[in-house]
Amino acid sequence: MSKKKEKKEVPVQETAPEAEVLEEQTGTAETPPVPEEPQADTPGPQPEEPETPVVEQVVPRDQFLRLAAEYDNYRKRTAREKEGLWADAKADTVQAFLPVYDNLERALKQETADEAYKKGVEMTMNQLKEVFAKLGVTEIEAAGKPFDPNLHNAVMHIEDENLGENTVAQVFQAGFMLGEKVIRFAMVQVAN
Repeated sequence: MSKKKEKKEVPVQETAPEAEVLEEQTGTAETPPVPEEPQADTPGPQPEEPETPVVEQVVPRDQFLRLAAEYDNYRKRTAREKEGLWADAKADTVQAFLPVYDNLERALKQETADEAYKKGVEMTMNQLKEVFAKLGVTEIEAAGKPFDPNLHNAVMHIEDENLGENTVAQVFQAGFMLGEKVIRFAMVQVAN
């Protein structure tokens, strides 16, 4: 039996040098065994990380709130810009039609023998005024009102004792407003 034990030991010794030779050829040394992480089935010591999940939950919530606020601000800003662009486009369009208004107003002041022609000009002027009203454009009331440099453009001064100081005596060209925005200042003559 002692021979069998020797035989058994000899093959074990022979395999060990072969493993060393293989390790030397591949250039890898044995690494210490890595302890396996405890699985959910097996009870084991739990790593202490109570603060990390809380921080991870707070950061995404904070980022979400900031992103939601940023989107809300973007939506409001674009709505304001869109409204501003619409108002500017409307003001530019109305301003392009103001010379037509002025010409119709001059045509109405002229005497004519053709009543049909005069009625046609009046109807055209009334239609233009209706269109302006639908767009929210109002004429600046100037005659007999106190002079306001925010609404009126004084081109002449006159001394008239019948009118008060800084009173609009005559309107040369009508002014218009779109809401609170002045499209064209009224060109006026101011008394005293």
